[in-house]
Amino acid sequence: MPGDDQPAYDEALRVVLGELTPDRWGLAHLPEVPGRGATATMTGRALAIVAELGADLQPAGWRLTGFDSSGVDHRRARSLLAQDLDALEEQAQGYRGAFKIQVAGPWTLAATVERPRGDKVLADHGARRELAQALAEGLRDHVADVRRRLPEVERLIVQVDEPALPAVVAARVPTASGFGRHRNVDAPAASEALEWVLAAIEASGAEPWVHSCAAGVPWALLRRAGARGLSADLATLSAGDHDALAEAIESGGTLALGVLPGTDPASVPTDAQVTESVLRWLDMLGLDPAEVGERLVVTPSCGLAGATPAWAQTALRLLGKAAGHLAG
Repeated sequence: MPGDDQPAYDEALRVVLGELTPDRWGLAHLPEVPGRGATATMTGRALAIVAELGADLQPAGWRLTGFDSSGVDHRRARSLLAQDLDALEEQAQGYRGAFKIQVAGPWTLAATVERPRGDKVLADHGARRELAQALAEGLRDHVADVRRRLPEVERLIVQVDEPALPAVVAARVPTASGFGRHRNVDAPAASEALEWVLAAIEASGAEPWVHSCAAGVPWALLRRAGARGLSADLATLSAGDHDALAEAIESGGTLALGVLPGTDPASVPTDAQVTESVLRWLDMLGLDPAEVGERLVVTPSCGLAGATPAWAQTALRLLGKAAGHLAG
């Protein structure tokens, strides 16, 4: 969500809980407001959840510092997450229905966080294993904390964000020098790290989804790794992606489909137009909207952090109305 300070976070939480209520076909979530700084970005939030491993913030970005050796910015990231959860607990008292939280996945972290001695975690097999396992362990505690704060939530979803995964498996992540590329991660290794994380979510009583707004996502690999829901942006899908996602939803999985721009559009569509775009997609794949039911979720494309507050609220409202049309 947009904003660059704590009042903006409080407003984002108010909008999410107000617009995405179960009676409006909404899926409320714990918002992220990355404009508040590095401790609030996708990477900073995930490192705040990671167990045991410490990190600090360098000019080049986040860097691991070893076991239980957190820098001041890492401690600030953890403090900010706790503060945001306090605000959620206060504003969402008595909330029922489904609720979603999200975290950067093991491969996106490995491609963005540096080792203590330099270059990305991705370059070190042992380091990326430790980071993935620390993320899995931290998520167990995080899910338990959210459940304690929202005891009446009936269905808790954890969305694992993996925008860097296609680059990781295709050897497109640059080295620190910028002149080379890290070696690709093969499918068994990519799946293993995701399996640890998704299994930890499942074991905690939550539902694991995986989101990526990049092109070339290995959707079948994500399903084999344990993803019960997939999240994609319609504009980035290839013909092969369409088939893979149709197979996933026909097999009983959930699909969250990004159908509205994440930044202010030149002209605002109507809820009828949004609904029609989804129906055309379902028709192209031979899927019956009545049979898809609650296994299809409509979302903005890759988040709303770059939008104005007005468009962010309008987008959520439009999606709620479109979801109602699709369900009806």
